[in-house]
Amino acid sequence: MDSVRRKIEAALFSAGRPLSIKEISDITSIPEVKVERALIVLKEDYKSGESALEVSKAGDKWGMQVKSDYVRYARAVARPEIKPKLLKTLALIAYHQPVKQSKLNQMIGNRIYDHVKELSELEVISAKPAGRTKTLTTTEKFSEYFGIPTTDTKEIKEYLLKNTQKS
Repeated sequence: MDSVRRKIEAALFSAGRPLSIKEISDITSIPEVKVERALIVLKEDYKSGESALEVSKAGDKWGMQVKSDYVRYARAVARPEIKPKLLKTLALIAYHQPVKQSKLNQMIGNRIYDHVKELSELEVISAKPAGRTKTLTTTEKFSEYFGIPTTDTKEIKEYLLKNTQKS
C-alpha cells in the first residue's frame, strides 16, 4: 500500500490541479477502488501529520494543497500562472526572438498589446523601445519558469524545436 500511496501522492503533487479517481487510476495504473482507499488514507495521514500540505476532496476530484495557515508563505514564492491565451504569444516571442511587437501584431492581431503588457508584468519577457515599436525577448525568469537550461536566444529556439517535436 505504501507504493500505491506514494504514486498517488506524486500524481497529486505534480498535477497542480484536482484529479478524479479515474484520472489518477489511468496515470498510475492502479485500480480505481485501490485509488479511492489510498486517497482516504493519504488524507488522514496529512491531516494528522506535521505537514503544511493537505489532501482534499472537492466534488469528485482530489487535490493536494497548502493548508490555509501556510498559504501566505507559499504565495510569497509561488510562480504566477500564465493564462493559456498568453502562452501562444509567449511561444511566438520565444521562438522568433528578438522580435518586433509590430511583426507579432501582423501575426496575431491587436491583442498583442495586452499580451505584451501582461507578459511584461509577469517578467517573462522584456519589451525594449525600438523606434515606434518594441523589441521583445524572453527573460531569465522565462527560462526558470519553463525549466529551460539556458537564457541564450538561439539555444532557447533549439531547445523549443527539440522538445516540441517529441510528440
